[in-house]
Amino acid sequence: MTEMNAELLARLVVGRKRDGRCTYDPLAKQALIDECLKPGVSVARVGMLYGINANLLRTWIAKSGQPNHGKALASPAAFVAVQVSEPAAPAATTAPVALCLHVRLPNGVALDVGQVPLEAMAPVLQLLGTLACSR
Repeated sequence: MTEMNAELLARLVVGRKRDGRCTYDPLAKQALIDECLKPGVSVARVGMLYGINANLLRTWIAKSGQPNHGKALASPAAFVAVQVSEPAAPAATTAPVALCLHVRLPNGVALDVGQVPLEAMAPVLQLLGTLACSR
């Protein structure tokens, strides 16, 4: 996760316009844009740390022409790695088949779902596929 850089914060605002809006140092703006484009970094969180509106940061990112602007869509980590293994003890033929499910999300969160019945596996995988964990 990102931590605030005091030196960057000190040089970010270089002045104010007559209407009260801030003027920003171009190099500090680029440093913030680069910080926002790192994998797993939240633009809103960076904005909160540096006192900049997240929408303004997103505008700066869009105007910068960075190729990673659509990082959530182009990220190879958008896919969820799923390990499915058979249960340790052999199940009786009359018992429903269940699989042991371990999931590691792209943001580093690991889930041990445990025993999931085979008929419930499809909805669980669909739910995991809809998570927006890289944003």
